[in-house]
Amino acid sequence: MARFLIVPQWQGSPAARAMHLVDGADAIAGDLPRAATVRVEVPTSAGEAQETGIRRFSALARTGAALTEALAAAPLGEPVVVVGGDCGVAVPAIAHAAAAAESLAVVWFDAHGDLHTPLTSPSGAFAGMALRAVIESLPLSGSGSVPPERVFLAGAREIDEAEEDALAHSGITHVDVAALGRGGRGAQDAGEEDGAQDLAAAVAGTGATALYVHVDLDVLDPATLAGVALPVPFGLSLDELLSAIAALRARIPLVGASISGFAPASPAAAIDDLGAILRVVGALA
Repeated sequence: MARFLIVPQWQGSPAARAMHLVDGADAIAGDLPRAATVRVEVPTSAGEAQETGIRRFSALARTGAALTEALAAAPLGEPVVVVGGDCGVAVPAIAHAAAAAESLAVVWFDAHGDLHTPLTSPSGAFAGMALRAVIESLPLSGSGSVPPERVFLAGAREIDEAEEDALAHSGITHVDVAALGRGGRGAQDAGEEDGAQDLAAAVAGTGATALYVHVDLDVLDPATLAGVALPVPFGLSLDELLSAIAALRARIPLVGASISGFAPASPAAAIDDLGAILRVVGALA
């Protein structure tokens, strides 16, 4: 059985409705098995940048330290699913998984690039730097935990110019929505595997022996899931996302995962989206 860590962190989000991320994490937690669920306390205050270029850095650092402690306390060999909150919750979780795995690959499902640094970010929000923090040294990330050639950004469709530059030079593989569709990148011409199998084969081709999957729920099309902090049109269908996760897990052992970005406008709206979200949780757990 997987262990669930609930981390209702909102301080890393640039969204106007960032505080709703707390409600989203709590709504998901309400449908998880209590015996396998631990809540990580998040500061109620916004926090200060402390000259790092990252908004609310002090609060984020406290949450990161608490999450790292909770990850260390999880039983060995038991996969952990971190439920946020904003995308920043994935950074310490990936570092923890990378320290325990010989050759970790990361697949990051997200509508956004999340590849800014404090110098390029227009908002100073850490969620927009989270994937960059996985591959290189930034405040809140240490020295980076995973080589970029084993990192895949999947489903992104709103990428700033600075993030495009990072993609071009970092070695991260970008797999767009069209490539993850039922036709796949090569299948439209050759009638071969679908996009989920193409992605899984590419990740396995890096030689990775362990897998971490992060899902920002805004990777889904807004018609599928309305309650996200920063919706972007023309995203994945729920079946496409679930197929991709299943194909990845069939090829490489999953050692950790995270879900972020659920920011329902109201309790009633949360109920409307929870069915789809719990299917994603089930695919990861």
